[in-house]
Amino acid sequence: MPPGPPPVPAGPPPAPPDAWRALAVALLNLSGLGLGYALLRRWVATAACWVATGLLLLFALPADADGLPGAVLACYAAVLLAAAVHGAIAGLRTPLARPRRAPLALLLGVVLLAVPAGGALWYEDAHDEAVEQELLGRVKRADDLVAESGRQSFGAARPGYGTALGVYRDIAVHHAGSRAARQVPDRLRAYYATVGAAYGHRRYCDAVEPLKYLRTVPDTMPEEQLGPLARWPDDRLANALYECGARHLASGEADWVNRFGDLLGTFPRSGAAAKVVPAVDAAVTTARKAVDGDEPCAAVERLRDLDTRIAGLSRSAGDADGRLAKAAGRAGRAGDAGAYACGVDQYRDGDFDAARKTMEQFAAGHKHDRNRARAQKIAIAAEVAQTLPAAGKKLPTLASGGSISVTVKNDSPDDITVLYTGPVTGSFTLKGCGGCKAYSLVDTAFSTFKPCNDSGRNYPQRTISLPVGTTYFVHKPHGDSTATPASDTARLRSGYIYTECAYSTQRLGSGY
Repeated sequence: MPPGPPPVPAGPPPAPPDAWRALAVALLNLSGLGLGYALLRRWVATAACWVATGLLLLFALPADADGLPGAVLACYAAVLLAAAVHGAIAGLRTPLARPRRAPLALLLGVVLLAVPAGGALWYEDAHDEAVEQELLGRVKRADDLVAESGRQSFGAARPGYGTALGVYRDIAVHHAGSRAARQVPDRLRAYYATVGAAYGHRRYCDAVEPLKYLRTVPDTMPEEQLGPLARWPDDRLANALYECGARHLASGEADWVNRFGDLLGTFPRSGAAAKVVPAVDAAVTTARKAVDGDEPCAAVERLRDLDTRIAGLSRSAGDADGRLAKAAGRAGRAGDAGAYACGVDQYRDGDFDAARKTMEQFAAGHKHDRNRARAQKIAIAAEVAQTLPAAGKKLPTLASGGSISVTVKNDSPDDITVLYTGPVTGSFTLKGCGGCKAYSLVDTAFSTFKPCNDSGRNYPQRTISLPVGTTYFVHKPHGDSTATPASDTARLRSGYIYTECAYSTQRLGSGY
């Protein structure tokens, strides 16, 4: 068989082992560009490296605050390491296309390592900037939330304020070196100004709760971030409590006690606390003067309310010098003394039931008061006027006696009190008539009916002296008698002797 041509080799013959070439291929593959495979003319492996690097860039760009997932970085690092190891094994016996010399390829591999290193540094910077922008965005959103909350009532705005404060706190504590963290102190000043804006507008009552809230901020915010803001609300809150309490005190609203109590308990040594007692004294003085005005009863009620509330404030606030207790005592005494003027006003207004009760209480509680005697007269006249309204047209005086004799007899089995008013006002009691009984309606229906006309009976009686004019009488039974008080209007003239007779039917009647 004739000899044929020699066989064509399948590829270049294996080169002798070269560790420098293997190292050069490994380093070139670590660049992420698959250049080591390219020098070995292994294009599929080269393309695989490009795909891996492309996928990494797809995940990484654009850089954001979240950064690359750890799994992506781990997978890419594994690919590069596998490419380096595999490339080193392949390059150990495979000659390079170009540069053919291993030292030059090794130098190129070392230089190209700057590509992944530079890319990592660039990405780190980009990631840091993305984080900064994200933090600045959070600050901006918190600023907007504070501004929006500032347009609401504090109750509605409080959740928003809390959310914004949480953002500032997180950035200040967990991102202390960031540009956003350096903005936090300025943002906190704006925060305090917004939350406490009601104080700047002199809406002191509205400012109390926001300022109390601001005093809790140092519990969670680092002190170095707050600086002087930590004490910013104190003087403002003390002044707001005083101003709010003073306004409510002047307008008669009960909330002033709570405001002054908070002030004295929280800021006892403040200038605002020093103004509490003078404000209370001024309120008592104003109410005392009002007793002589057009509404004395309202003034008395005000004084009694002040007495109660000031005394309560004295007990709760630790009134060491007793000044509040003294003010309460002045209000109480003035209220008691002003009851006389209140009773007079009630009488003149025709509220005879209230006037009677007021004057009876005044007389019972002021045995040595110069107005006690007249208060008793007014109480009697008011009771008469409840039955005979005409009797209340004039305020009774302290006058007594007169030139006309009037005898009042009791033809009733009940003890009775006789009340009278007119030029003279007074009252007295007559015992029940022993043996007397209530008359039937039939008895009183006849014209011959004449009570107190039994000459053989000794009627309980009393004679009084009254002046000329109209006197109004009311006879009322004592105890549990069911008889109805009776009344009579007597027009007294000189030269006559008058007799009043009290008797009982189904109701108590009178005549003369």
